[in-house]
Amino acid sequence: MAQKCVHQGCGKLFTDPDEVCLYHPGPPVFHEGQKGWKCCKPRYLTFEEFMAIPPCTEGKHSTTDHPPKIEQKEPQADSALVEKLAAASVQPTRKPISPAQAAPSPPPPPPESESDDQALQIPVGATCRRKACGAKYSGGSREGEKCVHHPGTPIFHEGSKGYSCCKRRVLEFDQFMKIEGCKTKDRHLFVGSGKKKGGPGAEGNTVEGGEELLGTVRTDFYQTASTVITSFFLKKIIKDKAKVDFHPRTLSLDLLTSDTPTPKRYRAEVPLFAEIDPDKSTFKVLGTKLEVTLAKADGASWPVLRSDDRLTGEILQVGKPGRLAA
Repeated sequence: MAQKCVHQGCGKLFTDPDEVCLYHPGPPVFHEGQKGWKCCKPRYLTFEEFMAIPPCTEGKHSTTDHPPKIEQKEPQADSALVEKLAAASVQPTRKPISPAQAAPSPPPPPPESESDDQALQIPVGATCRRKACGAKYSGGSREGEKCVHHPGTPIFHEGSKGYSCCKRRVLEFDQFMKIEGCKTKDRHLFVGSGKKKGGPGAEGNTVEGGEELLGTVRTDFYQTASTVITSFFLKKIIKDKAKVDFHPRTLSLDLLTSDTPTPKRYRAEVPLFAEIDPDKSTFKVLGTKLEVTLAKADGASWPVLRSDDRLTGEILQVGKPGRLAA
């Protein structure tokens, strides 16, 4: 009999107790408008970016573990700022915000579509994009659909959590995730226009040939005196099909995942800040990411990973985590 894993970031139905579970062991952390998990580094301003942070820990599924209590470092945070930074929906990741950037960002753009493009095929198993709905497409007729959702934005204020569109407030994060929608539409939103929002300047994700083509993935790097260690965060990469080609000033990636029913594919040509030694550079596929070790050709420090990244004047210490890139 299938059971549901209670680990945060997983929530998967499982029958094999030895199956690998990807989850967040730490509590959510909300501090000065930023959102993240205590167990890993990424911090974001918008709620949808927070919800899309990939799990950082591998373990076994559980039906008995209690989720950690939420960590609210500053319960007196300004509510107006929190409301401005709350996201409109759970969508793919965007460019992370450094701890020094606590100023409010422009409001998120309106939803790209309120109905599915009839010219697009909906993959069986696709999940409704509207907040708190969670319905999955089973194929066949769509007559009689009912989409119960929240059209408003998430609000976190002085320890309470809820949505701007209704009055219910709860204290625990897992209770917030279970708040039933307050509005109803007669159609779910499974694919919209076929695009998903990407990071600033990035192309949106599209569905093509039965694969979801990703315009961007979250990237992190740090360096030593002789190497630059870069992580491309993408879960379920098929190791045997991962293609990573090293060139003196470019890194070529072609990564395919085992997601069902729609696998994801990420292709990219990454222009590198400085020259590398392709023969000494290596990579390995892990449960939540691709880790690439770039061998420096000259041993100089890299202030950024990509040659087209804007130089900020920030000094990166060798051997320490570097700034996040998108």
